Amino acid sequence: MNTKLKQYFQMIHTKEEIFQEIEKNVKLTEEFYSWREEQREDFLDFCTGVKGVKMLYDSFFKEIMNPETVPERPEDFLSVLLQKKVKIVEVLPGDSTRLADEQSLLMMDILVRFEDGSYCNVEVQKIGYAFPGERCACYSSDLLLRQYKSARSKRKNEFTYKDVKGVYTIVLIDKSQGEFHKFKDIYRHAFEQKSDTGLKLNLLQNYVFIPLDIFRKTMENKGISNKLDAWLAFLSMDSPEMIMELSNKYPEFRAMYEHVYNICQNVEKVMGMYSEELKILDQNTVRYMVDQMQEEIDSQKNQLEIKDKQLEWQEKELKQQGKQLEQQEKELQKLRRMLAEKG
Repeated sequence: MNTKLKQYFQMIHTKEEIFQEIEKNVKLTEEFYSWREEQREDFLDFCTGVKGVKMLYDSFFKEIMNPETVPERPEDFLSVLLQKKVKIVEVLPGDSTRLADEQSLLMMDILVRFEDGSYCNVEVQKIGYAFPGERCACYSSDLLLRQYKSARSKRKNEFTYKDVKGVYTIVLIDKSQGEFHKFKDIYRHAFEQKSDTGLKLNLLQNYVFIPLDIFRKTMENKGISNKLDAWLAFLSMDSPEMIMELSNKYPEFRAMYEHVYNICQNVEKVMGMYSEELKILDQNTVRYMVDQMQEEIDSQKNQLEIKDKQLEWQEKELKQQGKQLEQQEKELQKLRRMLAEKG
């Protein structure tokens, strides 16, 4: 059976062809049937073009948007997002401690250095963190300090603070929360530090937040109108209709989809990539559930502490009232004696 996308991308396998490849290899067969039914259906759907591949999954993103092998793709995305021309000259190792602590909500994370010396971190969160501003400010500060140490080490006695370049923190949120939903039609929020007087100083730290769920919602009422829309649709939408519209308006994305479907022709490779994503997803789901349960326990503890304090205060109030009643009783008895003596 031909799908819409197979008619558009001829290299896409049919479901029968996928099954033939799987059943020829015992290891692949065991792997395939170890997945839950909905996971098997999901795999077959994107391999056969029923729907698109989830580009924001770490394995697929790094294959299609690898800054080392196809730097022109992330360069174009970041140039559009930051509204300035950028060139990537180096991929940097991430902060392993931070990733270990926060893996439960991160889908993907890369760190690169631009030609002008700036650092840029791009991360994708499946669910938005609480306190997104505070968290990103802390991580941006870590990046800035990392760059400062690198510049000071390289320049040695010739170092000046002009050698420290800017840092960009870019956060794509698959399911955003809180403050973002007060801006229902806005899906790009850029931040930089400015004075209240007009004085201009280069304070180095810049941020861009993209709530992808709000972007997808706006796409229901309008088509792709600019290159930023095109990139966000490519990264976060998997409907065949959107893929075909995107490929027609911007041919460079058609080449990227062809890259995806060429990968899908190697069933063993794409199953390995998908298995890795399922493994990460399962681990993250468990971690997320642990995080949620811990938050619930902490919240319940806080409520109990508040109730304990309330009970303690009520107990003090009751004791105070008891003392007042005791004092009033003594005064009443005193008055009765005085009346009895007068009588």
